[in-house]
Amino acid sequence: MAAVDTARAHAQAVLRVRGLALAAAVMPAAVAVVLLAGRFTGRIGAPGSSDAAGWDAARWAVCAVAALTLLVAGLTARAYHRAVPPRTPAVPLKRVEAPELYRLIDELADRLDVPAPSAVALTPDCDSWLEDVPQARRARPFRPHPEPPGPVLVIGSPFLWWMRAGELRALLAPVVAGTAASADPEIAAARRFLRSLDASLDSGHAAPGLGGGTLAGPPRPERRGPAALAERITRGITCRLLGACRGHAAELERSVASWASEQARTVDYGLRIAAQEQVGLAYAGWDRLLTRVALPAWRLGRHPAHLNAGVVSALTELSRRDRLADGYGTRLGDRPACDLLEEPGTVDRAVSRLAAELFFGSPAAGAWHELEWTDYPADVVDAGWRARAAALQTALDRLAPQARPGSPTLTRLLVRLAEGEGEQLAAALAAQLARTTAPAPLLETARSGRDLLVDHVTAMVCCAAVDTAGGAPGLDWLDGPVLLLGGIRRTDLAGPVAQAVEQGQDGPLRAWLDAADVRLEKPVRL
Repeated sequence: MAAVDTARAHAQAVLRVRGLALAAAVMPAAVAVVLLAGRFTGRIGAPGSSDAAGWDAARWAVCAVAALTLLVAGLTARAYHRAVPPRTPAVPLKRVEAPELYRLIDELADRLDVPAPSAVALTPDCDSWLEDVPQARRARPFRPHPEPPGPVLVIGSPFLWWMRAGELRALLAPVVAGTAASADPEIAAARRFLRSLDASLDSGHAAPGLGGGTLAGPPRPERRGPAALAERITRGITCRLLGACRGHAAELERSVASWASEQARTVDYGLRIAAQEQVGLAYAGWDRLLTRVALPAWRLGRHPAHLNAGVVSALTELSRRDRLADGYGTRLGDRPACDLLEEPGTVDRAVSRLAAELFFGSPAAGAWHELEWTDYPADVVDAGWRARAAALQTALDRLAPQARPGSPTLTRLLVRLAEGEGEQLAAALAAQLARTTAPAPLLETARSGRDLLVDHVTAMVCCAAVDTAGGAPGLDWLDGPVLLLGGIRRTDLAGPVAQAVEQGQDGPLRAWLDAADVRLEKPVRL
């Protein structure tokens, strides 16, 4: 029980900071009341006494300080009470939509002897946690608060599709055990105080979500004059309060985590160790699916409707290729956790749409179009190649603005590269994409113009192979868009393209194109 006592001790320390702040706010007013009462009763600085002038000056000074202190305290309290703590975007899961999942969680809470979470939600992330529900403000000053609802259990959606039901139960045990801390009055009060301080500090400023989505509203216009001064003062006070609580808040959460882990030790402990291995695997597969497979679709305004089902395919493919992951494939015969949902496909659609909005934002076309995996090669791979080929042709035309636009052929491109114009072409292409393409900074790092040129040259080669050599666009669950020739994935194109772009040596690429029967002189369909 040491972790319990430690958590409560740090919660009490946070609440003492709150109490000291309140005492500091009312102390000048209390002194002013004493001095004024002494004046009217004649006990302190009575009229006509030798020290009356001194006490009158002290009363005026203390009253001024008290008024100023109460004004600042009132502004800070208003910001504190108006602030709405941000909530992680998630897809709520009602009990009728997942009765078996709720039953599993209720049984887990009963076995751990802790309150059950009040609800369950799914988030497109590889993590799980408890999120407290903000209490509603009291409509009347003296009406007591209703009993606050229990926390919401937020589950990372990839876990639900990749993990087996037993693994998910073991993984959620220490998370569910944390509801005991949320039910503790002192810990709950300390957390509410800290969340409201954080929210008031960030009030009016957009907070990034999981992948760039905003959790708060749009930023307020910049304030000037007295309003700006008041905001600066209240933010300064809030920062000081947070600074005073920071160490205790960190130790509080560390103690709560230790407490929950100890509580859950008796539930599926051995299976939890195996499930933790699946967490790292799920994270790697999810990240790769988003960056290699989903991002190309999002750029075209299409969002895959079943990302979570896709991560299962990606991880299954990884287990097939990687000898270190051979054992993971044997688990697939057990019941998957997504079977605990009534309509897994419907839930997957909702989470996949949320992932697109969080990790990418709004599509250039203004509206998302749902995409099935069977349509991915034609609607994303082929369309993406042709969009990049068209961008490359525009960049080629910009290098010779006085000439008429050239024909989109590989011959024209290879001649330019062989003449050493790769650097100029890469710079023109990068400048063009900077104007026309929305970045996705949370999913990809900044790329050089040369890297972009390699991608666009590869795309044009793939278009020519599809148009003239019987090639076909394909989807690889780990690498995304791929070129198929004769039904076989071609992985030997990267080297010749890199030589042509970086060194101006087009011979290896011409040899590859010749072996693949790609016609260089025929215009590519854009």
